[in-house]
Amino acid sequence: MQCFLLPKALCRKLKGIMNKFWWTNNKTARGIYWSTWDFLCRPKCMGGMGFKNLGLFNKALLAKQVWRMFSKPDCLLSKVLKARYYPRSDIFTARIGSYPSFTWRSICSVRELIHEGLVWRVGNGD
Repeated sequence: MQCFLLPKALCRKLKGIMNKFWWTNNKTARGIYWSTWDFLCRPKCMGGMGFKNLGLFNKALLAKQVWRMFSKPDCLLSKVLKARYYPRSDIFTARIGSYPSFTWRSICSVRELIHEGLVWRVGNGD
């Protein structure tokens, strides 16, 4: 999940499998859904069960990779992707290019999440 953007259909199917596991007592019987999935995904402090929304969790893990590439340009992943996809620019201004790998397309799909949250802070150096 931290390397590839999962298709929405796969996330829905996994959510259905988790729902079925949670609400049915055996494989053949249909269960009663006592609560909505969105309610179960709420944090425990808000009355939910703390389950993860798989689509959002997938994007968060990919955004973590973008942040790692931005903050640690000397790591192997940064060096390899920079050499292949953006040798003369930075991670946020790089284009997808021709024949990109699925990993690069996945990373490019969440770059805006990090870019919108970046803030420069002037401090005293501590």
